[in-house]
Amino acid sequence: MVSRSKLRQGCTVLIILMLIAVLAAGCTNGSTREAASDSGDRPVISIMAPLHFPHPPIPELVQEIEKRTNTKLELNWVPDGIYTDKMNTALTTNSLKKATYVKYTDYMLMKNSIRSGAFWDIGPYLAAYPNLKRLNKEILGQAAVDGKIYGLYTERPSSRQGIIIREDWLNNLKLAKPTNVKELYEVLKAFTYGDPDRNGKDDTIGLTDRNDLVFGAFKTLSSYFGTPNNWGMAEGGKLMPEFETQAYIDTMDYMKKLYDEKLINSDFAVTSKEVQRDKLIRGIAGVYIGSMQDVQRLSDEVQLINPAAKFTLVNHIEGPQGFRIWSIPNYSALYLFSKKAIRTEAELKQVLQFFDRTMDKDVANLMKYGLEGRHYKTIGDKVQLLEETSKIRVNEVNALYALMIADLNNPQVKQVAESESLSQLADKLSLDNEKYVVKDPTLGLESKTYDERGVELYKIISDATYNYMLGKLDKAGFKQEIERWKRNGGSQIVNEYNEAYSTK
Repeated sequence: MVSRSKLRQGCTVLIILMLIAVLAAGCTNGSTREAASDSGDRPVISIMAPLHFPHPPIPELVQEIEKRTNTKLELNWVPDGIYTDKMNTALTTNSLKKATYVKYTDYMLMKNSIRSGAFWDIGPYLAAYPNLKRLNKEILGQAAVDGKIYGLYTERPSSRQGIIIREDWLNNLKLAKPTNVKELYEVLKAFTYGDPDRNGKDDTIGLTDRNDLVFGAFKTLSSYFGTPNNWGMAEGGKLMPEFETQAYIDTMDYMKKLYDEKLINSDFAVTSKEVQRDKLIRGIAGVYIGSMQDVQRLSDEVQLINPAAKFTLVNHIEGPQGFRIWSIPNYSALYLFSKKAIRTEAELKQVLQFFDRTMDKDVANLMKYGLEGRHYKTIGDKVQLLEETSKIRVNEVNALYALMIADLNNPQVKQVAESESLSQLADKLSLDNEKYVVKDPTLGLESKTYDERGVELYKIISDATYNYMLGKLDKAGFKQEIERWKRNGGSQIVNEYNEAYSTK
């Protein structure tokens, strides 16, 4: 038997252990409260955003934003190449942050989640905020689902698409910038077989591309050939998918010719964006077709390897119908607000208050340009972005662009003084593109079949497109895949869009 004294000792030890546990819990809660107190009871704003640059913003900038917005930021930066997969995983596991960046191409396929109540309808709240209430109604309408507003938009030009090209290679071969699809082909051929880097070796190719039919080379080339933007008009005024047009076939034939003649990386159908960029940076390829805004970072990185390398930009490439360029809506992404992460209306208002505050002059310019003196200088009321600080901005500031909403038409954002920088040239040519853009006629129209089955059906067409370009499928086989797309729900999508189009 256990003696009473030992029993009392055991009870005493147990009580002491229980007291320690209670005190520890109190300390934990106390430290949490103390931390909140140290930050002035600032609301915590958790955000998931893509990282388009080598490094996230430096802590000093984030801390300054926190100070000015009176918040505590929890920023989850995800490399852009894997962002969509990570975001979809967070959505399916109910682990989204309070605010989540959703790319336009992903947003189109998230409408079922939106309709099921996964995100806050923020429309009724916008009028309460001085900046948010002035957001562009047309752009908000482009992104509305069933007439309701769920996202704050990151504003972008209608089209930033064009060609980044090695200017020093053009000069070495005494070639002019290409102005049409035939001249572009000739440049790609010369860059492959003409020893453009003058090293006496057969070690270059014309075009570097990746496994992306939209933001890679294909859709931009497709615009040059006259393909409509996702949907075009058939005879009789009916909508038809782009891949049923002759221009789409012509684009595939052009890409197949590049592949057959080895003017493009042979593995382009499975190449990531990182590997695509690396081929340009290391001087394996001389042409990159995509967003012209990528040029400054590419130039900065290539200088580390080859200071003699020079890039330039081309945006006008004419096809059979002159120059045309596809466009996206004037938002490239939206911030959506998870009901799982934001439990109450009061919390939602705190998050919206943060985004409203980021549009004020002091915060907006901090996010866009960084710290005055370190990252930029001012001339009068304009910002001067010096070439010698461009690498610093890329590594320390530029990731913050992803957090900025409605920045292009925000009057609080300072203008940049004219310069000869590549980023300025990209902005200028993007603005020029506005006069030639081809819009998607289904923008703002609803097709529930597309919302429900668009991803799986698109895979039929994307696989068929790649297989055609790689010579694994002929024209008849490609048309058979279109018929399979129609049988599996494509015809229903066509009918739904046409019905919505006729009643808009």
